[in-house]
This record gives sequence, C-alpha cells and structure tokens, in this order.
Amino acid sequence: MKEYKIVELKLGFRNRIQTFEDLLNQYAREGWVYKEMPPGWNSVVLERDKNR
Repeated sequence: MKEYKIVELKLGFRNRIQTFEDLLNQYAREGWVYKEMPPGWNSVVLERDKNR
C-alpha cells in the first residue's frame, strides 16, 4: 500500500533550484519519492510505501 504527501513549494526568489533540490533530498531521506508536479500548481506530490 502507498501513501502520498503534497508539499507546497515556498522556494523564494534566490537559489530556487538549490532550495528545491535540498527539499527533495530531505524528503528522500525519509523514504519519499517524487511522483509528480501538477501543471499550474505550486506543489509536489511525493509517494512512499506505507508499510516500510
């Protein structure tokens, strides 16, 4: 079974790419995997196994 998390992006104006990378790496350490970024949304969908 999977569980999902929607993370609202608040990246600021400086170092946006680095901030986004750091955010993804932080969640990856917790077992989350990038799933998608819906067009027109300011958020990211993450997924992980619920019974890990």
